[in-house]
Order: sequence, then structure tokens, then C-alpha cells
Amino acid sequence: MTHVYEPNTTMTTRDGVTLVADVWRPAEGTAPTLLMRTPYNRRSTGMLGSANTSVPSFMQFVNAGYAVMIQDARGTSASEGRFEPKVNEVGDGQDTIAWICDQSWSDGSVAMFGASYMGMVQWAVAGSDTPGLRAIVPTTAAADWYSNLWYSQGGAMSLSLDTFWNSMMYMGEEQRALASGASQDPSMLMQLGGSLLYPDPVNEATPLAELAVHGKGRWFDDWIAHPDFDEYWRSQDWSTSERMSHVTVPVLSVGGWYDLKISGTVEGFLGVRQHGGSPGAREQSRLVIGPWDHMSVTGRFPDRYFGMLAEVDPSIEHIAFYDQHLRGVTPAAAAPRVRIFVMGIDQWRDEEDWPLPDTRYEDFYLDSAGSAATRHGDGRLLIAPPTKDTLDQFTYDPRAAVPTAGGALLPATPGMIGPVDQSVVDGREDILCYVTDVFDEPIEVTGPVELRAFVSSSALDTDITAKLVDVYPDGRAINLCDGILRLRYRNGLDRPELLEPDQVYDVTIRMGVTSNVFLPGHRLRLDVSSSNFPRFDRNTNTGGFISGESIEDAVVATNRVHHGPTQPSRLVLPLISR
Repeated sequence: MTHVYEPNTTMTTRDGVTLVADVWRPAEGTAPTLLMRTPYNRRSTGMLGSANTSVPSFMQFVNAGYAVMIQDARGTSASEGRFEPKVNEVGDGQDTIAWICDQSWSDGSVAMFGASYMGMVQWAVAGSDTPGLRAIVPTTAAADWYSNLWYSQGGAMSLSLDTFWNSMMYMGEEQRALASGASQDPSMLMQLGGSLLYPDPVNEATPLAELAVHGKGRWFDDWIAHPDFDEYWRSQDWSTSERMSHVTVPVLSVGGWYDLKISGTVEGFLGVRQHGGSPGAREQSRLVIGPWDHMSVTGRFPDRYFGMLAEVDPSIEHIAFYDQHLRGVTPAAAAPRVRIFVMGIDQWRDEEDWPLPDTRYEDFYLDSAGSAATRHGDGRLLIAPPTKDTLDQFTYDPRAAVPTAGGALLPATPGMIGPVDQSVVDGREDILCYVTDVFDEPIEVTGPVELRAFVSSSALDTDITAKLVDVYPDGRAINLCDGILRLRYRNGLDRPELLEPDQVYDVTIRMGVTSNVFLPGHRLRLDVSSSNFPRFDRNTNTGGFISGESIEDAVVATNRVHHGPTQPSRLVLPLISR
């Protein structure tokens, strides 16, 4: 099929705003259209895609005979209007799809693609009864904009992500203002550029709410002003069962074990499987998860390489999915509902559903003689409940927070993102380490991981972090997944309640999802602390409005993990026996 390239194609939204896109359409006849809507400049290298990134190459779609449209979101790059995260994405997305369906080269069917923000807007459009939409493929994306994005599932702010993303988006606004003549002062542009190049000073500065570089008077002010999951966030949550009931198209959800939105990716799949508004949405939606981070699909990290099988071209899965749902092509072999990369054995595996139907949840109990601090401590993980009550305690000083060492985060700084040897931090006295004996046989952990712990603190509020680690025979300790709970949210993200100092609370820390086989000779470890900075903001321990406080206002907390027969703190693992 021969295509015609039509750059700078314009269309007008229902409220009169002109949006600009580049279009590749068939020279003759009609074709289904694949749409990506982006706030990151439709012509930037990252938007054009490649075989090694989470955004597939659009040319692969063109070569497969599809029309392709890549559009600048409202208020970004060449499109008119004012950018506000998510605010206009439903209406603008619906208007764009209606415009496509009205073109002579369109066969009236549209699917969407794109990663991160471009995936989240797919969920917004799919959950809004959009005519003409036939399928979506949100990659490294979530439908919930609070606990799977700007904040965490435990209520702590995703600090490094928020400062990075907002600096990038505000910088785009400053560039537009200077180019249009609306501004003559480049000083803010220079400050924003500096915060992207050197993020540490921005992340360390407090009070967060007073930093002009974060765009005073714009949307970040609102995010800071709403640390709880209140009506402001509920109105933006597309992951609810009611919203998912409006999703009537099949969804291919693609994510990575080290992507910051992986829990949201899984929750979106579960939401449409359980509550989707049509049999096609419920039965034909799929989930693919690889050993990837937010930006790449190579499986290559400084401290861990997952092998050649981890390196994939995402366009292959996309095209097969589109062929089935836009062209009615019956695949030679039915695609698996779930395809996951199992780390440890470093192999792809097809599954019936998620969580895996044969999952068995087992408790690994925390135990020690009271000295679990550091990797050299006496903390243990036991299959049988311990027989003696005891506790481990540590000091959490927000001025000396535990530095981020790997995990699912942005920006994608080498050595900070993904699997990282924990020896860079696990010698600290404010990290408790609980470890199993050496395994004689392989142990597979695949699914959601939780820590159910009995904790107390000298402070009115504090955080508890939990990290699952694979300890190798040579001593390397590679992180797999982790989580954080701001204890004021122990009863719910919408129900903050301060602590009674030194009272013991039974809490649950959601640690995300993973799939890993702990091989013979390895050990499984749980690391517990109270900070992971700058991935998450530092709790000042005062019980006050954290973003409005200076680090000098912070108080030092003595935090304790209690364990034993009357306070059975335990790591709950999803085990698979094959």
C-alpha cells in the first residue's frame, strides 16, 4: 500500500481550539487508523518510536497498511490552547477520532497507541463511550492518576517523577511563550533547564510548595494542595469499576516489572477483565509484562542483564492485536491472555490469567534477636511463626534519608533505576534486613507482594518502606519490587489519621508486583526502612502539611517493627509451584 504524508494537518475541537498533527494515509482506498496523542512534541525522536523503546515505530504500522496520526495535545508544541494534564483529553480525543472517521481515507475504525501519558489518555477516551474507537494499547500507563502516578499507593509523593515531569512540561510552556513573543524573559526557561540537568538541588529544596521553579500558579500547586485521595483526585480516576464499565473495546496492556506504573498497568487489565462493558473487552483484553523500565524494552541495566529474550520489538504485538480487532484477522494461534517474563530463569511464559490461577499465598515471618539492622544483622524470614516476641528499631532522620537505589521510577538515571545491587545502601543502620536460609530448590514468586507489619513510632506520622531482594551466592543483592506507606494513610488514602506515639499498629505495605525465580543457592530478603529519597518525598514526621514544611522543621523518629507470636509481622508472597 502506498501512503501519502500530510504534515501539519489541522482539526478544530468542539470549543474552537485548533490541534495539529502529522498524518500518514493511504494514497488510494481506505484503511483503519492508529492514533497517538502526545504532549511531548509529535516530531521528537521519542514519539517516532524504535525497536528498543516503549513507543513502537510508527513506520512499522504504516508498512503494515495502517493510516497513522500523531497529534500534539492541546497547548503543546504546534497545537493551540492551554495545556492542563488530563483536563481536555476526553473531549479532544473524541473530537479527533470523530474527525478521523469523517475522512475519505478512513474506513471508520480507530485504535490508539502510545506509552506513559499517551497511554493514560487512551484509558480516558476508552472509558467515555467514544464512537469509532475499536481497541487501545496503553503501554507503561495507568488509569489512576493519583496512587499510580503523582503519588504512590501508600500516599507518599512520587517526588523525582513530579519534579522531573513538571520541569519538562513547564519548560515547554516557557519555550512557547518566548517563541510567540508572549514572554521576553528567558530566566525561567534557564531555571527549568537547570532543574532537568541537575535535579538533586530541586528535589532537596524545601518547602516544596514554595519553589517557583515548579510553576507557581499552575497544576503542580493543585497536586501539592491535595496530598489525600480526595474529590480532586477521584474525579480523575478512570480505574473505578463504574468507569471501567464504559470500556467496551479490547485492551492490550503492556508494562515492565521496573516501570513506575506497573501496578496501575495490572490494575487496568484487571479492571477491564472484571468490569468491562462488553464481552470483547472482558474476554479479549491481554496483558504483557517484560523486565523493562518506563522508557526501554531492552532488559539491559548496569547491575543486571536479562538476556536476548528480553529485547523485543513492541510493534509486533501491537500489529497482531490491531489486525485481529480492526481487520478481523483470525490469528493462526490464539494469543495468550497473559504473557510475562519470569526473571531468574529469564524466560517468557504464557499464562491463563492474572493473578496466575495456581497462585498460593504464603507467609514468611519476620524474626530476629533484636538486631536486624544492615545486611550483617540477625534478621530472618521464617516459614513457621516465631515463638518469641521481640522488635527491631531504627532512627529515621529526614535530613539523612536513605538514598534511592533502583526500583520503578523516573527520571531513568542509570544506576538509580531498575535492578541495582543494594550493597550501596544495605550497610546503613536505618535499614532492617530479614533474609531466608539459602534455597536448595528454586522458589518462584509471581504476583502481588505485601508486607503486613506491626509497627510503632515515636512520631505523629512517619513512613515505612519495604523492598523485596534476590540475594545471589556471590553476595549481590538485586531489588525486585518495593513499596511505601505513609502511616497517616494506614486506614485509607482518603482517611488520614495521625499516630499515637509508641502505639503499635497493624499495617499493610503494598510492594507492587513481580515475577522471579529464586534459584538454588540464592536467598530471599526483605529490607525495611522509612525513606527512599528522592523517589519519594521525605516525611518530616511532624504530622503536618509536608510540602509546606522546611526540612529544618523535621523531627527525628524512632521507628520499630514488632514481630513474634502476638504480633506476627510477615511478608506475604505469591508462590507458584510448577
